[in-house]
Amino acid sequence: MNLIITFSDRLSKVLMVIAAVYAFGLTFLILLNIIDRALFDGVAEIVTTSIVIIVFLQAGYAIRSRSMLRADFLVSRFSGTFQKMLLVFGYFLGAAFFLMVIWGGWEESVRAWVDMNYEGEGALHVYTWPARWAVMFGSLIALLNYLVLAYVDVFRPDLLDAELN
Repeated sequence: MNLIITFSDRLSKVLMVIAAVYAFGLTFLILLNIIDRALFDGVAEIVTTSIVIIVFLQAGYAIRSRSMLRADFLVSRFSGTFQKMLLVFGYFLGAAFFLMVIWGGWEESVRAWVDMNYEGEGALHVYTWPARWAVMFGSLIALLNYLVLAYVDVFRPDLLDAELN
C-alpha cells in the first residue's frame, strides 16, 4: 500500500507542476492575443479547453494535500471517532463523485477521440479529446487520492504528517 501512496503523491505533484507550467504558458498566448488580435485565431477556444485541462490536472493534488474546500465547523464539535467516520464518509462520497464522472464521460471521451471532434470555426479547430481525456485521467487520480486519504486516516494516522513530502 505504501507503493500506491508514494505513486499517488508523486503523480499528483507532477501533474500539478505540468498544469502550472501550462497555465503560465497560456498567459503568454493570451498576452499575444491582446497585443495583436490578428496574430492568432481561436485563442478563446484554446483557453476554454485549457482551463478544463488545468483544473483536472490539479484536482488530484488539491485532494491529496487536503486543500479542497470543506466546512468542518459542525464536524469539529463531535468526538474524534465520529469525526473520523464522517471524514471517511466524505472521502467515499468524493471517490463516488469522480467514479460517476468517469462512468458518465467515458463513452463521450472515446467518441471524441475516434471522431476527432473539435470546437471552433474558421482557421483553427481545437480538438475536444485532450480536454475529455484530461477529465478522465484527472478524475481517476482524484478517485485514487480520495481512497488513499480514507486509508491513511483510518489505518495509517502516522502518515498524516508525512504527506506529500
